[in-house]
Amino acid sequence: MKKRNSILLLSLVFITFTACAKSKSSTVKPAEVEAARQAVLNPEIEKLNRVLVSMSPRCKAAISNGDAEEFLADLKKVLATRSDFSNDDLSPFFLIDKTHKVSADYEPKGLIHLEKNDLYAINKNNLSLRPEAFNALQVLATAAKKDGVTLTVSSTYRSYDYQKNLFDYWVSVDGLEEAERESARPGTSQHQLGMALDFAPVDDAFDQTPGGKWVYENAAKYGWSLSFPKGYEDVTGYRWECWHFRYIGVEACKFQKKWFSDVQQFMIEFINCWLETN
Repeated sequence: MKKRNSILLLSLVFITFTACAKSKSSTVKPAEVEAARQAVLNPEIEKLNRVLVSMSPRCKAAISNGDAEEFLADLKKVLATRSDFSNDDLSPFFLIDKTHKVSADYEPKGLIHLEKNDLYAINKNNLSLRPEAFNALQVLATAAKKDGVTLTVSSTYRSYDYQKNLFDYWVSVDGLEEAERESARPGTSQHQLGMALDFAPVDDAFDQTPGGKWVYENAAKYGWSLSFPKGYEDVTGYRWECWHFRYIGVEACKFQKKWFSDVQQFMIEFINCWLETN
């Protein structure tokens, strides 16, 4: 039977061998030797090792241990879904957060305006989404409707200027420190990608509403991922937002749940590091 490498072991291989190089008395375990040998034989495993080592300690701790080749196979499925999105726009896995930005003039191509309809409710007239997210919302809302739930969409695409005004408003109301926890600075909001939306009501009670309970149970089946989960403010930069979801596709949602403790930030950080690593 072919011996397989575990992800947890791989993440320790480089560290172990670096330490051993500094001390002749260090002992290398046979499993670590085998993992290192396999990494040399398989360039993708060697690359996975380098990427894993570069991840933050919190991210590495969140990654589920398992077979490295299975992980890579799942990763390839996720990366293949990029062909389902426009080649003329940003990647569906574009990393945007407090330190990764888009320009002031970035606007998603082909934004589709949300009109009143029988599938879901809207509580504003200026809502729009990138085509892929718009179509995914239709599918999500159709499934919810079949289960007797009508979702309400409260916020979607926001321009740089809109976000600047919104952030400045919350600073004036709550002060800078609190505003930083609840509102993105312009250029750093997922909403500017046109792939994220807020369901209503936009407050902590959403997850206890029929819509919130249904979304938490089913959103990932249709490619929608919770962006700012509870207990990860030190990772995402924002407090829990039970109403904010980003469309990343079904395969990515599966990958996130299976390998990254269902934390979107960790998965997208990993994917971006993988794509930037030679």
